Amino acid sequence: MNFHRALPVVGTCMAITFFSPLTSAESRIDRQTETAVPRAQNLYGIGVGVLPKTSGSDEYRALVLPIINANYGDRFFINALQAGAWLVDSEDKRLRFGLSAEAKFGWDASKGDRTRGMDDRDFSIFVGPLLRWQTDYGTLNAQWTTDASGNSNGQQFQVQYIKSLLRSPNLRLNGLVGATWNSQKFNNYYFGVRNNEVNASRPFYRAGSGVEWQAGINGMMPVMTNHSLLFGAFITRLSDEQYDSPITETRIQPMAYVGYSIPF
Repeated sequence: MNFHRALPVVGTCMAITFFSPLTSAESRIDRQTETAVPRAQNLYGIGVGVLPKTSGSDEYRALVLPIINANYGDRFFINALQAGAWLVDSEDKRLRFGLSAEAKFGWDASKGDRTRGMDDRDFSIFVGPLLRWQTDYGTLNAQWTTDASGNSNGQQFQVQYIKSLLRSPNLRLNGLVGATWNSQKFNNYYFGVRNNEVNASRPFYRAGSGVEWQAGINGMMPVMTNHSLLFGAFITRLSDEQYDSPITETRIQPMAYVGYSIPF
């Protein structure tokens, strides 16, 4: 269910040149669009996510996961499967540069019709720099990550735009669009077919790099004092390199979740 190597270097130089660290100026952070999931305060809870069983699968699996969407000292953050720290900021904290680590699910090959008999793809941790720019029209995120677990040795570069669609006491709703460039090693790990995995209906396949596209909505609805119902749904359009894989069944990959947060 997330681009070019020069961009993180440029972003780092800009951050060092133009940002001022740990400023005491008044923060103008928009908490609703700070993350894809809208919020006004820290959220802690549990949820159920539904996602494809394997890469490109048209069947789905459900996972029960803890929900944490929180800031600590306005410097450290946890956002679902991502955690990190902001290192330098603009004075109003609407432009921030930091580092993050993000978990990416693998899959059990025995669960997919087209992957049965292949090796499993393992759970991985991707790490790298993150740039966030909040404007009056929404929030832009740019993130480059590399596979620190060494499973794929792949890289990703993601750009994401988050827009507030609705703000009210009874419902908060965000819209999201984004694009993710996946390196050749990333795509080949998750969508490739190795020599030892070939069979009569599954030829050898080496995937190249490519760009996938995402769009979705995320919402939060208060249900009682400090309790909230969280929900979201989005789709990913696979790149040509991913879609051409013999293990891919459908190009459009939907995902959804629902959760409940409680006071902490």
